[in-house]
Formats: sequence, structure tokens, C-alpha cells
Amino acid sequence: MINFVLASASPARRRLLQSVGINPLVCVSHFDESQIQLTDPIELVEKLAQCKAEVVLSQVNDSLVLGCDSVFVVGGEIYGKPRDPAEAFTRWQRMRGNCGTLYTGHTLIDQTKSKQVTRCGITQVYFGDVNDAQIQAYIATGEPLVCAGGFALEGKGSGFVDRIDG
Repeated sequence: MINFVLASASPARRRLLQSVGINPLVCVSHFDESQIQLTDPIELVEKLAQCKAEVVLSQVNDSLVLGCDSVFVVGGEIYGKPRDPAEAFTRWQRMRGNCGTLYTGHTLIDQTKSKQVTRCGITQVYFGDVNDAQIQAYIATGEPLVCAGGFALEGKGSGFVDRIDG
């Protein structure tokens, strides 16, 4: 029997897989993302997803391993997870009423067949014009501090999103 292993600590990614009937084993890679210094967001998320999957691949047998990573781009600047609540607040002040692009890289490695595929999903995210008090309340939930860009489309942050394309 082949195991499906998610090389990510993201509860949202785990829930998404579970929603389609996949109950993955979770094995966090602890890959040091600072090793990868790419400026193209597609290349960056694809490389990070690949590295995370490869780290976990070395720890399992007879498995499908899925590595993922996301970044958010607003005004040409690449954002990962905010370092702290102050950075999240400043970022949200820039994002509100604007549009940005979410890039999500995925690498799936089939260990039993020695095959690998890497892809990037791209989503345009349009934010509502939220006020400072709403931003502070959202940051107080902790959700923005664990998500690329400082928001979760599938979480509480969805209330501040007017629409998505992609």
C-alpha cells in the first residue's frame, strides 16, 4: 500500500486534501527556505515545493510525497509569511482595496515509480477596503501570521476578499 505524505504543516492544505478523500500522513520538511534566493515567484514556489518534497522523500518509503509553497505578490514585491503582527498590519494596509497574485507551487513525487511533477497555480486576489480595526481584529486571530501574504483564502481572511480569479 502506498502512503500519501504531505510535506507541509499547513492545516489548510491538509483539510483540502481531506475534502477530496485523501487522508495524508503529515511530515513537515523543516527545509530552510532562506537557502533559495530566486526573484521570479513561479520559479521560487516551484523550487521551494520541490525541496520540501525531496527532504521528506528521504524519510519515507513507498510513498507519494506532496511538497507545497506559496508566495503573494503585490506591487511587484514578493511576500511570504509576515514576521510579526506589525508587519502583517503594514502589509494589510497596502493590500486593502487592491489586487495581488498568489503563486502556489506543488511538487508530487511518486517514490515507487521514481517520477516527479512540479507545477504552479496562479490566483488573482481582489481585496475589499477593510478598515484598520478590522485588520487588527483579523491579525489578533493569529491566522495571518502563518499564511503567505498574511491571509488565508480558505479561512477567516476570506471575509476580506471581494473575489478571486484563478
